[in-house]
Amino acid sequence: MDKTKIIGICNEIIFSTFFKSNVKSVRNYLYFKFGNEEQANDMVQDAFIKLWENCADVPQEKAKSFLYTVANNATLNQIAHQKVVLNYAKNNVNTDKNSVNPEFILEEEQFKIKLDKAISNLTEGQRTAFLLHRIEGKKYLEIAEILGISVKAVEKRIHGALVSLRIEIEQIK
Repeated sequence: MDKTKIIGICNEIIFSTFFKSNVKSVRNYLYFKFGNEEQANDMVQDAFIKLWENCADVPQEKAKSFLYTVANNATLNQIAHQKVVLNYAKNNVNTDKNSVNPEFILEEEQFKIKLDKAISNLTEGQRTAFLLHRIEGKKYLEIAEILGISVKAVEKRIHGALVSLRIEIEQIK
């Protein structure tokens, strides 16, 4: 029986040659597939470490397949983990308020109250046009159709609202 088949990829010279001939292609495969160069480099390194740790169980002719499979699976696991982290962060946005300065939270709440008061001081036409535009995201033409007025009238109302809000907010500071 051939001695390299018994040793497999565990021989340092064979492993080193295998590494040099495959590291770039595996890295490029992961980079092209997942689009993250840093992650591709990390996963290739981890895959070669795993190959070395399991070198006695991996025949030399299956080493390349093993390497690609391990690298691909590790990257997929990393992506799945990132999705879990993002979902957690998205669902727990308000729980992070404890790490924010309490003084900032208080100032933010006070500003919101003053801003609400400033908006309530606008004329009904200004307030309606302003909120439809800024909160609802409606275009001037849509607001004109909703309110039954011209686009110029909408522009005038929103401009008037902005001027009034700027004046009141300057007084707040």
